[in-house]
Amino acid sequence: MPRDTLTAAGAVRAPGAVLLVSCYELGHQPAGLALPLAFLERAGFAPATVDLAVDRLDDAMVRRARLVAISVPMHTALRIGVHAARRIRELNPAALVVFHGLYAVLNREFLLDGPADLCLGGEAEPALVALAERLDRGQPPAAPEVIHLERLDYPVPSRRALPDLRRYAAFEREGERRVAGVVEASRGCLHLCRHCPIPPVYGGRFFVVPAETVLEDIRRQVALGARHITFADPDFLNGPGHALKIVAAMHEEFPALSFDVTAKVEHLLKHRARLPDIAAAGCAFIVTAVESLSDLVLARLDKGHTRADVQRALEATRAAGITLRPSFLPFTPWTTLADYVELVDWLEAEEMETCVEPVQLGIRLLIPPGSALLEQPDLATHLRGLDAEAFSYRWEHPDPRMDQLHRTVSDLVHWANHTRESATQTLRKVRAAAHQAAGRPLEARATHAERRPVAPRLTEPWFC
Repeated sequence: MPRDTLTAAGAVRAPGAVLLVSCYELGHQPAGLALPLAFLERAGFAPATVDLAVDRLDDAMVRRARLVAISVPMHTALRIGVHAARRIRELNPAALVVFHGLYAVLNREFLLDGPADLCLGGEAEPALVALAERLDRGQPPAAPEVIHLERLDYPVPSRRALPDLRRYAAFEREGERRVAGVVEASRGCLHLCRHCPIPPVYGGRFFVVPAETVLEDIRRQVALGARHITFADPDFLNGPGHALKIVAAMHEEFPALSFDVTAKVEHLLKHRARLPDIAAAGCAFIVTAVESLSDLVLARLDKGHTRADVQRALEATRAAGITLRPSFLPFTPWTTLADYVELVDWLEAEEMETCVEPVQLGIRLLIPPGSALLEQPDLATHLRGLDAEAFSYRWEHPDPRMDQLHRTVSDLVHWANHTRESATQTLRKVRAAAHQAAGRPLEARATHAERRPVAPRLTEPWFC
């Protein structure tokens, strides 16, 4: 049985002395609160929590804290977290402020110069517990290892003190909306894609969470109203046996529960024979980081797949009855205007207008400090220096038309989000802009896109 979050003695140390802060986790109830909370509760603490994606920072809560741990698993969270840390410093200068997560490690030089006292990455929960225990004993904090990688004794994530699941992204399919929960069956990743923030921290390692711990987390979220589960693993098929064991057991216990996962293109092809079983267990869609249809760009990113593989993965998921929801990185220094035109034309030709969130068409390559992309010998010709406040290197495309197209697409996507324009209409506008930029006539095609049902999706459009 999974270990729960309550101590054997039931003692509680200094309620509120630890404050856990989450900033943004793709619209989900945050693992950056649930798992550290479970570790700390098991050690006898009663942390306060706040998720800045749905609530405001509470001044009184901040003033009570001795330790403030800010979770920054992604770029958006980091920007929000730094703003919050500055406010925390004003309210409680004596508090120890710790940033943890992927982007804490990548940006530790900037963070340690002001917003943070310590930065942690990898399997950081035991280090947070150790810091809380030292502060509780009145001892000065010892600087823990920045990146901590070892297999942990995972407790069941604690969700008692978290905002209601109904305040987060929901699952939509054919007019039905379901409350969505989120679990992690594994952490880290086997792969070393150059643009990804995971390899600099995990170095090609991943850790599975015991199946019964994951299943108990699912049970508790179902009890809280969840009717759909997102598996937030960086790649659900890093450990296919472990993953399939969990979804089979989940489906047996909750046959009406739907779910979604994220998996690499190469894993979808390697395990294509298992896709029908995943579909039968309730998988509604699979997110996969296609990134580009250009083999040159895919090679630069070390993605491990080709354009032809993308087509085969699409056919395999369709044959299994699972919607493929690709994410893209359409603006890189190596992407040509012809590449972009091919991408938007392919989306229309494959009738995938509602399978791609419009924001995906405007994503521009982010190059944070510590990125493996900086090892690319020719990247330096495109770089224009580090923007420390933006946590990324600035870069320019060798073709000015691409930078202008990015601005145009960003405006179209922003307007679509503001007006709730359909994805089909937005793709049509983006495609027209791309053809215009390339000086190509826009071929009129017979389409029934407006009458097609919207593909299964989560109501939060950000995938990365």
